[in-house]
Formats: sequence, C-alpha cells, structure tokens
Amino acid sequence: MPFQETTAPNGLIARDSLRPHPDGLALRLTLPWYRSLWLSSVTSLRVTVDGAEVPQDDLTLDLGGTRYALADLPAQSGTLWFLQDHPSLVVRRDTPVAPGEQHEVEVAGELRLPYMQIAPGQAGGPGVYVPNHVRQAFALTVTDRDAPAAATVSDVPPPPPAADSDPFRLGLTLYSASAEFRAGWYDFDGLLDRVAELGIGPGIEIVASQVLPTYPVVSEEFVASWRSAFDRHGFTASSFGANLDMGRRRDRDMTPDEEFEFSELMLHGAKRLGFPLVRIQSAKPALLRRLLPVAEELDLRLAYEIHAPMGPNSEPILRVRETYDELDSPLLGFVADFSSTMRAMSPTLLRAVRRAGLDDGAVARLQEVWATDAPMRERQEEFIGYLRSRDFDPGRLGSFAHLAFNMHGHVDPREWADIMPQILHVHAKFYDIDESGQEPAIDYPELVRVFVEGGYRGYWSSEWEGHAFAELGEVDPLLLVRRQHDLIRAAVRQGAPV
Repeated sequence: MPFQETTAPNGLIARDSLRPHPDGLALRLTLPWYRSLWLSSVTSLRVTVDGAEVPQDDLTLDLGGTRYALADLPAQSGTLWFLQDHPSLVVRRDTPVAPGEQHEVEVAGELRLPYMQIAPGQAGGPGVYVPNHVRQAFALTVTDRDAPAAATVSDVPPPPPAADSDPFRLGLTLYSASAEFRAGWYDFDGLLDRVAELGIGPGIEIVASQVLPTYPVVSEEFVASWRSAFDRHGFTASSFGANLDMGRRRDRDMTPDEEFEFSELMLHGAKRLGFPLVRIQSAKPALLRRLLPVAEELDLRLAYEIHAPMGPNSEPILRVRETYDELDSPLLGFVADFSSTMRAMSPTLLRAVRRAGLDDGAVARLQEVWATDAPMRERQEEFIGYLRSRDFDPGRLGSFAHLAFNMHGHVDPREWADIMPQILHVHAKFYDIDESGQEPAIDYPELVRVFVEGGYRGYWSSEWEGHAFAELGEVDPLLLVRRQHDLIRAAVRQGAPV
C-alpha cells in the first residue's frame, strides 16, 4: 500500500518532530490533548520508519532527562507530562539519522484520559476511561530546531469601553489558546500579555491541569507569576477549572478519601490564586458533603459544568439538581457551557472531517444524524454504521466521529432559564466567527436575551474550542475571542433588554 500522509489537530508529531539522536533517531512528541496528563495515561506507542515497524524494546521515552521503557509507563502515576513538555521518543537504530535526511514515519498512540470515566472499577479493579487514539503518517526531514511560531496581528482597534449598564462581565478561559500554549508559542506570561494587548478581559479563567507545571499543586513560583501579571494588566480571576483524575493509577480508581484529598488540594490552590469559583468535575453527593465545609471556610463557590451533549434538564443533571436541593447551599451551582445549546454543527468541525476524507454526501449525512433527537451514543453509532456501509473506515476520522456528537449539543437555549438562579459562571463556547461577525453554529443574540431576561450578572468567559478541529496556525484564536466579545457587546446593546 502506498505511503499516505495523515495529520490531526491534536497529534503526537509535527513537521519538525524528526530529530537526530546518537542511538538512532528521536521523535519530539507533543501531548495530543488539551491538558497535562500522567505518564501512566500513555497506553501504547507504536512507530514505523520507512515501512518497518520498530520493536517495542527499541523504543524509550525521555522526559526531563529520565529514560523510560514503554513497559514502565503504566507505573508512572506520579510523573506529570506537562502540556508544554516535549519528550523524545527515542528509536534505537544501527545507523543514526543525519540532518537533512527524509524518512517516512508513522506513529500510532493511545492515551487513557484519567478524569473521563466511562464506568467505575469493580472489586477494587480499575475503571473504564475514555481513550484518545492518534495515528499520523508523515514524510519528515531530520532537523535540530523547532518550527517558528506564526506571526500575530497587533494593530487591532481597542474594544468599546465597558458600560455600567452592561449585564455581563467579559473574559476568557486561557483554554482558548490550548494549541498555541502547548506548542510553546507562548509561555504563561506571554499569553497573558497577548490577551491584554488585544483588549480582552478583564476575567481570566484557567484549567489547572493545563497551566500548572506542578499540577495539582499551585507552587509559590506560579503564584508570584500570576500576581505579577494581574497587577500589570488589571485582570481579575473568574473561574478555576479543576479536574478529578480518578484513573491516575492504572491498577485501580481513586478511593473516596483520595478523591476528597485531590479535590481539597485544588480548592486551596484556587484560593491562593484569588479565584472566587471552582469549576468542579464531580458532583457525587458524598464528595460534595465533604467539600462543602472546605468551600465555606475558603469562601469559594463550586460549580458543576453542564456541557454537550447534556442540557439543564438531562437526566444526569437532574440528579445533580436533586443533590443541590438536598444540600441547600448557596455555594453550589452550575457552569453553563454553550456547547449544549447549538443550532448547527460548527464549520470548523466540518472542515476537519472533510480533510479526513468525508465527501459531500457523508458530510450531509453527518449533519442529518446530528440533528435528530436520538441519544448521543445512538447517533454516533448510526453515523459510524453509515460510514462502514460505504466501506469508509471510521478510524480515519480519529476522535472526530466521537467529538462531532459529544461536543455539539442541540438543546433549546431557553432551557437555561430553568436553572438561571443556579448558574454561577458561563463558558461562552464558540468555534467560528464569520464575515458578518456572527457565530454560525451558536445563536448568541438569543443566548444574550435568555440570560439578560433571566437576571444573570456574572462572567461570560469566552471559550474557543476550535483547537479540537483546526490545525495549529490555521487561525489566531485570541483574535477570534476579541471578535466574539464584539459580537456579545453588540447583541447586548442592539436589542437585548437590560
């Protein structure tokens, strides 16, 4: 079969990945996810060079100067693969490669996402977790230097000043620049400088597992850098995104005590950075009962995220609402993520699946299946069945076949009104801003109307999630955030009653 190049927005390798190494060659790896993971999350790595698969014993992973055999990775539950780290996957060869040579390289890997549990473990064993499959093939040239960062645009007119009558405060989650931060185009200070340069803010939200080099601990060094940037730019802390890595160990899930200790550590870290709110991942009643006294002591609100494919009245969310009614605390609420209430599939996703090989008929069928009212998993299985009926391998889509349904909900935006008093923070999710200044897949004027009429007065934190589907450098996500802010302000001031 002829060599066919494949790429992915969240891949393990890039065009500058093939490096010389005295043992043979090295592949400079990029973490194919938006947040840091544990080395124990690496389930498999396979490499083929010039058509020959490399034996597993000839592969080692070099992270921070420590070499690991692939067989040793499952035990590394305490070793963090930080998002900005680029470990070397060293391939032993009889003849080392030389700069300028070209080789056909194929990489296949799988990661186990330790915070996305499908089913808990039984009888003390490990649970089932969402996998992330990556497969790429490139004709690569051996190089000893990183590819340059894309140029950025600086001459952007300042945004209109905030008015006292504005119902919402605006900001962003730094998650919006996940791919650029991961690639090293920005360090933490540089990313905040770019946000300030574009007039975005004042609210800053972080995903802790993405930006903390010492995750889950907030170090003194990070606190100092954070406070310096905030003093420099006049930012305010809006939301601290916490995960719960139940599957950090490969042999078993976290115990209830470990879940509490991990979560408590996050709450204390959020307080040290000045956050008033923590986006929590788990709303287990027993865990919330233990965390509430900690939140009360630290004066922190805890908000469970409602994300596609669920909405405010989905069965799992109704159970969380029942738990909240039982605990009856003003510190408990929700983060509303607008991925739940989309009116169409994002053009960014549709471009990605076309690059992966879908023709016009398949793209049309994808949108038809998405628009039905069947449960998410049934829609996904129906579309995968359609692809197979056309002799199209769903594996060519990588994670897109799952993300197309998991990240695009079509609940009626008016359902947010049902829980408006409990909405403590908003993820103003978006994927595209078109030439007319609108988000083609999400009805922002309608969302503004619903939230203004519902009396919401907190932060709308812009969250560009196109990095899940777009190639690095395809767009400048922070420029898109700035354009989205303009859209929100216009919707507020041109028709939404205040």
